[in-house]
Amino acid sequence: MLFNSLNFAFFLPIVFALYWLLNKTRKYQNILLLISSYFFYACWDWRFLFLLIFSTLLDYYTGIKMFESKTIHSKRFWFWLSIIINLGFLGVFKYYNFFATSFGELLSGFGLQVNVWTLNVILPVGISFYTFHGLSYVIDIYNDKIKAERDFIDYSLFVSFFPLLVAGPIERATHLLPQIKNDRTFNYYSAVDGLRQILWGLFKKVVIADQCAIYANTIFNSSSDQSGSTLALGAIFFTFQIYGDFSGYSDIALGTARLFGFDLLRNFAYPYFSRDIAEFWRRWHISLSSWFKDYLYIPLGGSKGSMWLKIRNTFIIFLVSGFWHGANWTFIVWGLLNALYIMPSIIFNNNRNNLDTVAQGRFLPTFKEFFSIAITFSLTVIAWIFFRANNITHALSYISNMFSKKLLSVPTIMPPKLILFIILFMFIEWLGRENKFAIEKLFLRFPSIFRWTFYIVIIFMIFNYTLQDKPQFIYFQF
Repeated sequence: MLFNSLNFAFFLPIVFALYWLLNKTRKYQNILLLISSYFFYACWDWRFLFLLIFSTLLDYYTGIKMFESKTIHSKRFWFWLSIIINLGFLGVFKYYNFFATSFGELLSGFGLQVNVWTLNVILPVGISFYTFHGLSYVIDIYNDKIKAERDFIDYSLFVSFFPLLVAGPIERATHLLPQIKNDRTFNYYSAVDGLRQILWGLFKKVVIADQCAIYANTIFNSSSDQSGSTLALGAIFFTFQIYGDFSGYSDIALGTARLFGFDLLRNFAYPYFSRDIAEFWRRWHISLSSWFKDYLYIPLGGSKGSMWLKIRNTFIIFLVSGFWHGANWTFIVWGLLNALYIMPSIIFNNNRNNLDTVAQGRFLPTFKEFFSIAITFSLTVIAWIFFRANNITHALSYISNMFSKKLLSVPTIMPPKLILFIILFMFIEWLGRENKFAIEKLFLRFPSIFRWTFYIVIIFMIFNYTLQDKPQFIYFQF
């Protein structure tokens, strides 16, 4: 069930109405949300619902056994049982074919021909996300940061809450479980704010991402026939496609959760206005970046120790992050490239120079800020080429052809309406960059006629483009 589908447009109001009819009965509200979440997930493929429930049962049970363990050996046993099984499922469904085919290609390079056995299975939607939900819970119990949750309904809802189930944000038990266990009361202003965030998320997805996808796909799929300037434009279209798609999903998820009285972790904070790569990664897919920082980077030693250890830990984080995104060498190179980008700031210890919002309290950035944003954005565009390309050869060929003599020529594919939409979109994002989402406070100081005219125009554009096509969100494949 897609957020931008007619089915979800019926599903959400029904669940919302039933949920608040059960006001002051938190137990039944949670049961309703859990049933609704399982139904939401089953709409993709009901067979994988059993895998989700098994993963939930595994972490629920091992969490209790760890918490009750009298010895460190017993605690470690239940901890590693959960880790190995969770990562085992993720490895089989997501990475087995990659390793098998890569091993076969390696042997063929030595003149050994082997018939590689691969699995003919589809990737369960959201498996990377709900697996990381469970892993963070188990790790926190093992490190004595939280107690094991005894209420199976509450824990299951933490893992399976439908707004975040298939593409995040990746929640923490320390943040979401207390909200699940506390009573919620309807807040009109929070609900209206949630609807406003849903509206902006749908605009990002339907009007920006899906339209950019049309031209990005066309250019990437025929890259050998395109001029350098057209290839550059195609890379820029994909840059806005993936941002509009994923941050749009996150906005819809956060806005939907607010309708039910929940506050989910923020996942994006205007990353394309970043002044360096370190700032970009504090603003892009925040829940994943912070997950790797807390559960991998810091346990490895973080930024403590020698410069060699800092460099090693940084490369590990970005390589794992690339591999998390998909079983393809392109994602690994994408992670490696970002590690190289951030390395100067690690070596010179200036990776935390830009912790504030760019041009805070001002309408325009300084020339230095503008130049820094442009350089960071350009580096990001080049990295996204590896993320989008079919393989390494395709990515290298794309970049080589892009930096040709025709880089400064007029692109052969240049949709003026879409370019105008992107400019207006980024202008609104710039105006709202100090808020949680771009239109959170837009036009609130103006007469309501301006605000409602803007909302109606956005709704009209969403409906107009939704009727044409409903592509899936990019991050569903991860």
